[in-house]
Amino acid sequence: MTKVSGGCHCGAVRFEADVQNSPELLDCNCSICARSGYLHLIVAHRDFTLLSGADDLTSYRFGSGQADHLFCRLCGVKSFYQPRSHPDCWSVHYNCLDAGHGLTPNIIKFDGQNWEAAKAGLE
Repeated sequence: MTKVSGGCHCGAVRFEADVQNSPELLDCNCSICARSGYLHLIVAHRDFTLLSGADDLTSYRFGSGQADHLFCRLCGVKSFYQPRSHPDCWSVHYNCLDAGHGLTPNIIKFDGQNWEAAKAGLE
């Protein structure tokens, strides 16, 4: 396990997480991920610590409303959120990690346009 840190663009939202050295990242093609280039690094709630910015987060829900997309209200960056696919985990945006983390990720395509079938493939 490796401790990584990261956050939003303006620095108001900061976090730390313990992750695998060679994590799997999900590259989703759903309507929101495709537009933002989000790469999902799934982190168990117990392995994630929000260091600052709780009061600077704003929530956005759409579709089923199960996912809680959390954006910095100051700069608009979604550095992590609560996905519906992994209710006991956070999805951290890999591109929001601080440089120098040394991770060697394996990127897996996730067909978020066909969410139910894609989720069944993860199980």
